Amino acid sequence: MIGRLKSVKSLLAGLAFPFVLFSAGANAYDRVAGEGFASRSQALATNGMAATSQPLATQIALDILKQGGSAVDAAIAANAAQGLMEPTGCGIGGDLFAIVWDAKSEKLYGLNASGRSPKSLPFSYFAENGLDRIPSHGPLPVSVPGAVDGWYELHEKFGRLPMSDVLQPAISYAEKGFPVTQLVAYYWDRSVPRLQKFPGFRQTFMPNGRAPREGEIFRNPRLAKTYKRIAEGGRDAFYRGDIAREIAAYMKANGGFLSLEDLASHESEWVDPVATNYRGYDVWELPPNGQGIAALQILNILEGYDLARMGRTSPEYVHLFTEAKKLAFEDRAKWYADPAFNQIPVKELISKGYAAERRKLIDPGRATRRYDAGNPALKHGDTIYLTVADAEGNMVSLIQSNYRGMGSGMTPGELGFILQDRGEMFSLREGHFNQYQPGKRPFHTIIPAFVTKEGKPYLSFGVMGGATQPQMHAQIVINMVDFGLNVQEAGDAPRILHSGSSQPTDEVMEDGGYLSLEDGFPMETRRKLVQMGHQVRFASGPFGGYQAIMRSADGVYHGASESRKDGHAAGY
Repeated sequence: MIGRLKSVKSLLAGLAFPFVLFSAGANAYDRVAGEGFASRSQALATNGMAATSQPLATQIALDILKQGGSAVDAAIAANAAQGLMEPTGCGIGGDLFAIVWDAKSEKLYGLNASGRSPKSLPFSYFAENGLDRIPSHGPLPVSVPGAVDGWYELHEKFGRLPMSDVLQPAISYAEKGFPVTQLVAYYWDRSVPRLQKFPGFRQTFMPNGRAPREGEIFRNPRLAKTYKRIAEGGRDAFYRGDIAREIAAYMKANGGFLSLEDLASHESEWVDPVATNYRGYDVWELPPNGQGIAALQILNILEGYDLARMGRTSPEYVHLFTEAKKLAFEDRAKWYADPAFNQIPVKELISKGYAAERRKLIDPGRATRRYDAGNPALKHGDTIYLTVADAEGNMVSLIQSNYRGMGSGMTPGELGFILQDRGEMFSLREGHFNQYQPGKRPFHTIIPAFVTKEGKPYLSFGVMGGATQPQMHAQIVINMVDFGLNVQEAGDAPRILHSGSSQPTDEVMEDGGYLSLEDGFPMETRRKLVQMGHQVRFASGPFGGYQAIMRSADGVYHGASESRKDGHAAGY
């Protein structure tokens, strides 16, 4: 036996090519064209394209486009289907944000469809009940769900088909059932131990007394009835009619504060997206109460370095990216909040001059354990992401979420959905920009993004996943602009994730946080980063969930979908 092993070792040593062992991560693929780590080729089409995290939702979007619907119609239809098929990440109990490129006016429109805290829940309640932070589940983190109002705002401005037609595919799947996908089954099962105690959850989301398994058919007739009521009665059915009354009665019966008045007074807000120019590309995000401008701050800081020369997996690039993220997240922790309650210095935070000052704080050879937030001069005066493009050139970047896991666990009566727990994201520190107040929108993590070049649409994209999102937005842009990757490769490329920064919910970074690097970064890079003072951990994420559509100058759509999720990009 020993002699046989020696013979094998001699044979291997004498071979003219090296053996390379790959792990089963996102980079473990052999391809004859393109980057070896890419999981698939780009999807290419000219008439329409959809990229979602659920293959059936992608097909629904394409069907709506083929019926004459607009990109917005298709996006709403896909989102409604995902509320059924991915209750682990979204649903009409949550909020919505969108950026729309309108081909006719050649203009970007931004929609903030996030809901506000209950007006009857005072700030003093938490201290009086011994709470130093808002709980993650149950009635207290529930805020007004904004998604349905967001659908109708988008539809009124950009829709073509009747909402009854747009919602019909989701209604049919809710009645007849669909097979649950792999990752959704995994996260669903993880949510059950925490959420099954809340009234209504078991009846809707635990058929046979447990979470459905991969490939099992799941039906939600309660949600089908709710969708029908919304299709027939519009937004008022949800915010002023029987649905609103059922939500309010359920919350009151179970110790909650969300009222019929809170629902009836809700309205979305059309906002102007904001941008920074990164090496000739205008990168667009929505202003706070979301965290999108953190991606712009990261890009502004990194624009001062030659990243292409460093290389995508070099320790120099990873170090600089991490330090830029730390700086941006300190500002995120201090300044990002509901602009209706504070004057947020957005223009100053995303300015090139401010980035140049912040860049000076980075030590190119050493990780910093703590940064303070900047002081820009104030001048007066789990989530789903999807994107759809149509034949006329309209493009939609849409993100929608219940926030943590499947949401608060609060599942009203016979309605078939869970209310969000977004209110957990408030600060309970008096005087903080993001301090809890009645009728206020909490700090939001979900952010859609868009890129234009020379005033023309270039890229509609997003990366779901909490604090991961602005980091990955910046990395997608850098992967395409600095490292020359195509839209699919840019998402498949191994990712950098820094955790442990200061937060808008009062946590403060004192130890520099820690880095998680996906498979594909060399051990030499990891070793060098440790020597530079970074804490590098082996972790499985969350590294985000990406979808994107790029439009080339000749009008061809290039679609991409996340290899780490169940998603699908397709066109026609």
